[in-house]
Amino acid sequence: MQSLVSRVGVAAIAGAVLAACTACGAGPSDRPDIAVVEHGGGSAPTSDTADRIPQLQTPVRDLDWTDCKDATLRALGLDSGPEGLTFECATLVAPIDGGSGTGPLQVGAARARLPQTPADAAPLVLTSGSDVTSTSTLAALATGPSSGLLERQPIVAVDRRGIGASTPIDCGRTVDRRGLADLGQFTPGDTSGVDEVAAMSRDATVACTDSLQPQELAFDTAHAADDLEQLRKLWQVDALGLLGTGNGSAVALAYAAKYPSRVGRLVLDSPVATTADAATAAEQRVQGQEAALADFSRRCAALNCSLGPDPSAAIVALRDRAAAGELGTVSSSALLTAVSSFLGSPRGDQVGRVRELSDVLAAAGRGDLAPLQGLIGRTEAAVGTDGQFVARCSDGQQWPGPGRAKELQRTWAERYPVFGADAAVGLMRCSAWPTMSPPPLPSAIPVPVLVFNGAADPVVGDGGVATVTGTLTSADTTWSNVTWAGYGHPVTTHSDCARRSLVRYLDSAALPTNGSACPA
Repeated sequence: MQSLVSRVGVAAIAGAVLAACTACGAGPSDRPDIAVVEHGGGSAPTSDTADRIPQLQTPVRDLDWTDCKDATLRALGLDSGPEGLTFECATLVAPIDGGSGTGPLQVGAARARLPQTPADAAPLVLTSGSDVTSTSTLAALATGPSSGLLERQPIVAVDRRGIGASTPIDCGRTVDRRGLADLGQFTPGDTSGVDEVAAMSRDATVACTDSLQPQELAFDTAHAADDLEQLRKLWQVDALGLLGTGNGSAVALAYAAKYPSRVGRLVLDSPVATTADAATAAEQRVQGQEAALADFSRRCAALNCSLGPDPSAAIVALRDRAAAGELGTVSSSALLTAVSSFLGSPRGDQVGRVRELSDVLAAAGRGDLAPLQGLIGRTEAAVGTDGQFVARCSDGQQWPGPGRAKELQRTWAERYPVFGADAAVGLMRCSAWPTMSPPPLPSAIPVPVLVFNGAADPVVGDGGVATVTGTLTSADTTWSNVTWAGYGHPVTTHSDCARRSLVRYLDSAALPTNGSACPA
């Protein structure tokens, strides 16, 4: 199934810098951080504060790791990575509330390291939340330009409940997964798709909550934070170093709220908004999708790619053909989801992937649908599982009703001409899900917090950063925000400049200048 951050007060120089950076060539850069003037917000900790922050610890006990490198990387279409890369998998038992009708919940984990990784180095814990599996983000990090991070310490990814290597969720044959993915395009009835998707949402919600009873409400952000605490207890360490990407930032903040004394480092990479209803969060995501597509199109045209001189127009034409039923079983929603997910992949080889996506879409335009159907299949396996449906619906707040969705469909179709209309209909996928409490927010965090955001992020957008930094300020926490001018998600796997800031922070909790910018 499928469910589916801007700082306040940036001085004029910031816009000029970012505008210049957006025009830079594709690929990571080794240029230094660009200092940007910014009014308000966080600041770097004093040396005295940094001295009081404890070093992270090596686990006393550990999970039962087994090699899973070849199987994992092959399934994700990744190469073998740097020489000597070790990639291992394990599970831990999730804490549950009372009895479980589904049996013990296993939470999947993966660990990556290199031969030169110090044996006594404390691991960094990665969570990508429900956007993609944490394991797949780690695999992309470990095999791409960001693999150098593994030279200083191992990285351990923890999947959400029901997602990835965790105990899978199967809501049963009664769920119209194809109809939800296609937003009802091939289902007779409401031409807008809103009412049809709302009906499918009701059926899916009943099927999933019935199959998960009595733990149907145990797959939200707060429970994901409990799983991280379970890992800390098993390791017998005092605190965790956390890297939360996308929706995983909400998990990391929930952990800081529930277990503040157990936070040793906290990095929020491309965070989702902390206080936003479902429609606002969706609009922020659509803004990021439109920006990422525009950036991709500029690069594609500059490379004389197979989509021609106006790649955006070619993609819109292909979408319209899909909406008219001219691409066989390929719906406009499935097409756009595949494009957005490709642009938001954590893989760092963006230069080569510009041509890859162009060739897939150009082939579909010529009538060869096999490459596109293959991409759609891989996308749905990566972002469209029953587990992700349950997690995303559990995490969302104030899902709109059909009337509001139809209003947004009209408004967003004009405001966001490529992705807007489908995004509004997509809000109905979770419209029948039980109302859940919002994830907890921290009132105090004992360590400085490093925040990254991308200027063109197709997974979460960048409109939520102000709410995140506002939350950190309310918690009287020192923080610093670094903006990357490129497109993609998350920043860590794409920007050398950001990774340098990350390494300094992990070593000593030292923050870069707040409002710094990294070039594309």
